[in-house]
Amino acid sequence: MLCPGESLAVTAKDKYFKAESCYKKLCNSSRKQKYRDSWFLCIEKFQAVYRHAPSGPWAAAGLYMSGNLYRELYKRSFKKSDKKEALDIFERIVKRFPKSKYRHDAARAIRSLSQTKTKKKVASKKVVSKKKRYVKKKLSAIKSQIKKNVKPVASKITTVTGLRFWSNPSYTRIVIDANRETSYSHRFLKKDPSINKPQRLYIDLNNSRLGKDIKKVIPINDNLLRNARAGQFTTDSVRIVVDIKSSKTYKIFSLKSPFRIVIDVWGIAAKKTFTAKSIPNNSEKKTKITTGALAKQLALGVSRIVIDPGHGGKDFGAPGYFRGVHEKDIVLKIAKRLAVKIRENLQCEVILTRNSDKYLTLEERTAIANTKDADLFISIHTNAVRDKRAYGIETYFLNLATDDEAILVAARENATSTKNISDLQTILNDLMQNAKINESSRLAAHVQKSLYKGLKKKYGKIKNKGVKQAPFYVLLGAQMPAILVEASFISNARECKRLSDSKYQDRLCDAITTGIRKYIKEISPTAFLNRGRASG
Repeated sequence: MLCPGESLAVTAKDKYFKAESCYKKLCNSSRKQKYRDSWFLCIEKFQAVYRHAPSGPWAAAGLYMSGNLYRELYKRSFKKSDKKEALDIFERIVKRFPKSKYRHDAARAIRSLSQTKTKKKVASKKVVSKKKRYVKKKLSAIKSQIKKNVKPVASKITTVTGLRFWSNPSYTRIVIDANRETSYSHRFLKKDPSINKPQRLYIDLNNSRLGKDIKKVIPINDNLLRNARAGQFTTDSVRIVVDIKSSKTYKIFSLKSPFRIVIDVWGIAAKKTFTAKSIPNNSEKKTKITTGALAKQLALGVSRIVIDPGHGGKDFGAPGYFRGVHEKDIVLKIAKRLAVKIRENLQCEVILTRNSDKYLTLEERTAIANTKDADLFISIHTNAVRDKRAYGIETYFLNLATDDEAILVAARENATSTKNISDLQTILNDLMQNAKINESSRLAAHVQKSLYKGLKKKYGKIKNKGVKQAPFYVLLGAQMPAILVEASFISNARECKRLSDSKYQDRLCDAITTGIRKYIKEISPTAFLNRGRASG
């Protein structure tokens, strides 16, 4: 979802018709109407019309439709907060758009919502006796249950257990941790000088409560955000508020097993500086130049690579064919070897997401790559299936899954179910707007080709399983070309033995390095020529 920094190539009219399409789908689907998220999706789209041009001809229409959706939602939910949102929006239309035809519609809606309360009071008197009879029956049923030693089932409440964040001057990722899945909604509020409120983003988790030990205020104070605040908004909902200094776009999505909500906020890229002393054949005067200028001067397409050894710590990954062999240990060894080879052969800076047997969440790995301003992100894994005969090498990039096998691989690496993968694909279309799909696909193709070609020279029975695409949590939100390498099948006897062998690991790393080199040369043909000059 884009907020008020998005491209003006899309008009408010375009956005209105997209929102209207969402509204029609909602009206035609009784299943969607059961979930608050479906309503908030349409509400946000109509409010985006208003935010696009607050004084434009489509602003009042967008606001009115968002208010109308809140009114319709209130008829189903009976939540006071939904009614209040509807009234606030309609009153804003009356004040801000006195000449608009929607002003009269909004005024009628306000009267209608105000009368609802009166009608309810009258109706409530008629049903008092019915309620009394119902309560008596309920009490009788509870007594009967007690006699039978049957305890009534209490509704499950989600506990919000923590807030985490990673940031650099142009990007911040916040993660809300919870002990179980629940529905949630979010809203972006513009700066309001009249009440001295900054622009902010809030996320409401339904049927939730704050954990006892949670830190309620998390100071961030980077270029984009002030802080994140957690509070018990109502008796059964938790509100997380993110106070924003400045931002260009943001995205929100949820992950499962365990449940957490990820908030990514981007701003205008900050300019890093270097001194001319670091560049050969320059005068001793320390003239500051930006990274963009340096990259242009040296034609460096890639200078920093983040390598991510999958799993680690309590997450052992896939078990090997042989006892005591685990994916987390094998991929760490491969990643360390790969880091050395990239530094030596490509003269790139390399950062490992983990250097030891350490547990990292999947969203943390991507956050490291983003906050370190990596040019490439390479996640190293080993494959595994129940059929011990399966073998081969394949390389993935982030996209919708193309086949059942890809879904199974993604489900295993995400430590979730295939059903959750299907749910995840519904949010990918929005997330992909910031993903480097084409570049990731090209990088994956070069790495996969080099792996097959390089290993086939030294080993028999090397199967090229090709380049595939799937929704991997670890690649979600990556702001650079990102791939996931399934180096071989650790569940296969022959390949498990090879993966444990230092020579095989070495040749795997040589092949991956060659693939990266070919990708860099494709995007920047003179990169290594200039890099050689710079290092000489």
